[in-house]
Amino acid sequence: SLAKNLGIRALTIPIQNSFESLKHQMSGIFAGLAEDATEENLQARLRGITLMALSNKFGSILLTTGNKSELAVGYCTLYGDMCGGLAVISDVPKTMVYDLCEWINGRGKMLIPESTMTKPPSAELRPDQKDQDTLPPYDVLDEILRLSVEENLSRAEIKERGFSPDVVDWVVRRVDLNEYKRAQAVPGLK
Repeated sequence: SLAKNLGIRALTIPIQNSFESLKHQMSGIFAGLAEDATEENLQARLRGITLMALSNKFGSILLTTGNKSELAVGYCTLYGDMCGGLAVISDVPKTMVYDLCEWINGRGKMLIPESTMTKPPSAELRPDQKDQDTLPPYDVLDEILRLSVEENLSRAEIKERGFSPDVVDWVVRRVDLNEYKRAQAVPGLK
């Protein structure tokens, strides 16, 4: 629906065969180990390879999809959804992404389908996966990030504002742990 509304072509390019091939290739090394984020990241990387191939072949730029909230805590895959040439919304918190969508739709024509706004966010790398399986609710995450990164408040000061101590500690730790991903990210708009 979004592609139709924007007047652009939408392609469906399966990655299942490539994914199964990679899993088979790694089966001896991974023998006896349960599937986890490793296999999820293989899928994200196959998507990245596919999109970069289209970018190369047709001379277009690949725009990454990561927003500020996801990038801050590393909820993104190197060489997967981080592939691209420009990170358009990398400085836009997730809650503001929704606000921007509503603003765009409020300007006359409903370009962004309502289902995009109402379905729970998901990386869609395992059945029934939702971002909130891993992350705090985005309104909480975004406010902790704002207080920590933009306001430079300490963990203790953020906790004093009524946030769960465990959630504050988790968010701030994830920001620190994922600097290596942000250092490799493509340029973003400010």
